[in-house]
Amino acid sequence: MFIQTESTPNPATLKFLPGQSVLEGGTADFPSAEGTDASPLAARIFRVPGVAGVFLGNDFVTVTKADDTEWDHVKPAILGAIMEHYQSGQPVMSQEGGGASGHADHSGEDSEIVGQIKELLDTRVRPAVAQDGGDITFHGFERGVVYLHMQGACAGCPSSTITLKMGIENLLRHYIPEVTEVRPVGL
Repeated sequence: MFIQTESTPNPATLKFLPGQSVLEGGTADFPSAEGTDASPLAARIFRVPGVAGVFLGNDFVTVTKADDTEWDHVKPAILGAIMEHYQSGQPVMSQEGGGASGHADHSGEDSEIVGQIKELLDTRVRPAVAQDGGDITFHGFERGVVYLHMQGACAGCPSSTITLKMGIENLLRHYIPEVTEVRPVGL
């Protein structure tokens, strides 16, 4: 098994590509070791000292290191943990719905706008941020403001504010005049 690594715009985060499927659908975000009982893979990676976050995508694993940790010290151990997991035969997720993000329910006059927002996010935005080892999920639309949650490499990335404001906000405002602003939400 050969695992490729790619840098991301966030210097504290690396993207690991195991060359096979990680999650069949959705994503799973583990911003801390809490809750990793839902994912044997994430739990194994968190056993490496210096790991601060794990994000699982369809064909990648994004790992965020602690500020006081150097990649040279943790990268070999993370590669080993991912390889050991796939050789163990354990599932990536031990239970369904362990990490896939839910969406706020919208009905009434905003439901058509919310549908357009989600469509643009799914077709234009999420594939681009997945290339950088992250994901963006929709959390709400209220009085012209779109609320999004950034995960994986996007969470805490120095350029995430620019991505939100200059990229995503401009895209949504261009296609959907009712959108006036995009704001990040933390969970």
